[in-house]
Amino acid sequence: MKKIVLAYSGGLDTSVMLHWLRAEYGCEVVCYCADVGQGEELAGLEEKALRTGASKLYVEDLRREFVEEYVWTAVKANA
Repeated sequence: MKKIVLAYSGGLDTSVMLHWLRAEYGCEVVCYCADVGQGEELAGLEEKALRTGASKLYVEDLRREFVEEYVWTAVKANA
């Protein structure tokens, strides 16, 4: 079976896309979410993804990388 990886936020757009991908392509959809410090917004995300049709949800802790590679760069540039 073919697999598609979907960058998943749990919002309406990615939830609809998850359902559409399964229906349109008949494939397994694996969801991925980057934790960049959303906190409580990630609570219940796995349950929602699975309920919507994902076979699995991977959440990767990217807080350190986000701060070191993007936030500090923006601060140094007076952004």
